[in-house]
Amino acid sequence: MATADRPLSPFSAEHASPSRARGATRSSSRPLRIVALGGGTGLSALLQGLKQYTAAWDEPPKAGPLVELAAVVTVSDDGGSSGKLRRAFDMLAPGDIRNCMVALAEDETLLKKLFQFRFANGKGLDGHSFGNLFLTALTEVTGDFHQAIQLSSEVLAIRGHIFPSTLENVRLQAELEGGRRVQGETRISRAAGKIRKVRLQPRRCAPVPETLAALADANLITLGPGSLYTSVIPNLLVEGVADAIRQSRAPVVYISNLMWQPGETDGHSASDHLRAIHEHSFPDLVDIVVLSSSRIPAAARRRYAEQEARPVTNDRRRIEGLGVQVIQEPLTTTKQTIRHDSNRLAELLVKIAGGKRSTARGR
Repeated sequence: MATADRPLSPFSAEHASPSRARGATRSSSRPLRIVALGGGTGLSALLQGLKQYTAAWDEPPKAGPLVELAAVVTVSDDGGSSGKLRRAFDMLAPGDIRNCMVALAEDETLLKKLFQFRFANGKGLDGHSFGNLFLTALTEVTGDFHQAIQLSSEVLAIRGHIFPSTLENVRLQAELEGGRRVQGETRISRAAGKIRKVRLQPRRCAPVPETLAALADANLITLGPGSLYTSVIPNLLVEGVADAIRQSRAPVVYISNLMWQPGETDGHSASDHLRAIHEHSFPDLVDIVVLSSSRIPAAARRRYAEQEARPVTNDRRRIEGLGVQVIQEPLTTTKQTIRHDSNRLAELLVKIAGGKRSTARGR
């Protein structure tokens, strides 16, 4: 039973999905518990790779040991469909939540395609995805964005748990070099100037209790990949989240971005990303940085350079000089865009989680 100061963990039997509850007597070793924090396409791609290690209790996972997943998603997006819905309904951004649900849903289902369907025309509908509208409608019906996420997750039969980083209607603010302040995620990404610091408005915003419980029970906590200042760091600014990560015995892994984010991380090396995370949380928050050793083809470099994006420099020695372990493996795919190979990355993270479980850190 959960205590007053220790909320029920989403990994507990009481929070198990119906598919898991059917075979509750199955027992081998306890599943590896991975909590992934982030937002945008980076987090949803990571979850899609990790999903192959999840399974109902009456069936084996597709690869490797059994994994239980919890995703903590930033909700400060104010652009596109999410931005329009936030302004119209005074709600949290549904877009990144929707992408994570689809990533953890059963493959090739009609509902999965339906949630990602985006209206190309229609007065008031143009640009909106069905999944965003569905989450908005459920929020209006239930009066609770968190409950709307849980109900939508049941509809999609997702394999994992998804939590917004906070249930308060937060906005992101950035302070640029020179002292100028920019309000709103969309404006921040377009602002001309180097970002010195980001903060949430209001600054004191409460986390979802299950998030703190999941972090306490985790075998591995991941940050990224994804936009540094607008997807990864905002989760750490929610009151209590960075503290819970630091107090957890699970190793914390930062998955370094492959390319600059134009207007956000121009010129940032991998160690610059790490320093920004530590400056917005604690100087010893991250234990391991994952770098990709894959060579990026010249043609892809030129294509990205036209958009003022270049590969992130893997300055391994500087990272190690900060007392952080580095793991570097070929993890990049460049079929159309330069992205992490979600399957290779998931395999590496599961190995780290399994290898560290018996030697969990203490802070």
